[in-house]
Amino acid sequence: MAAALLGLGGCGFQPLYGSSDTHPMAGGTIPQKLQQVYVASIPERYGQELRLFLQQDMAGAEAENPSLYTLRVSSYVMNEAIDIHQDNTSGRTRATAHAHWALYTVAPSPVLLTQGDAQTVDGENETFEQYFAQNLNQATLGRRVANTIADRITQQVAIWFRTHAQPAQRVAAPRPVYIDPTVMPNSNNDFPAQSVGEDGMPAVAIGRSQPNPSGASDAEPQNGTINSQ
Repeated sequence: MAAALLGLGGCGFQPLYGSSDTHPMAGGTIPQKLQQVYVASIPERYGQELRLFLQQDMAGAEAENPSLYTLRVSSYVMNEAIDIHQDNTSGRTRATAHAHWALYTVAPSPVLLTQGDAQTVDGENETFEQYFAQNLNQATLGRRVANTIADRITQQVAIWFRTHAQPAQRVAAPRPVYIDPTVMPNSNNDFPAQSVGEDGMPAVAIGRSQPNPSGASDAEPQNGTINSQ
């Protein structure tokens, strides 16, 4: 094992959050840079928990010093009922969380430094006979999802501090279009069509009123938790 570790050192392997005497980083180590990140407010209860977890991850064991960077996060959680029973109840809820984050400089005219996306999938068992226990399960699921998303965003920001790669560009690629079978054709015999949302599903397929899984009509999903069958 010792020989393997020495071999990794010879190959240039370095811990993400460690320091290097041969290649010192300008402005301090990765943990010191993360402590300089201010996490902007995120709406709703889920957003508050996500922000708290991000603040904890960024600060680590030291005091915060959020003076150089601002992290803005847009996130939502889509709850889907699975394991449908004969009485139309569900025995399992699957939570799919998506988040888009962007890191800016703190300045009169902030500059976008980098951005990225994080996802996670979690779930919980439904206990309709125990209402209080069910509420606890839902709250625990939300905190667990927020914690996982915060960990992944923090890791991605830390990797950027190490590599300083160019920020990813979100390209609006063409999306498939589906005919809405619930609407009558118009006088020209044209059938109304509907494009897919952010999750790749048309709203008509799962009963949403808007294409986006968050229920928002714009291209960027809003924060919050939404339920769908």
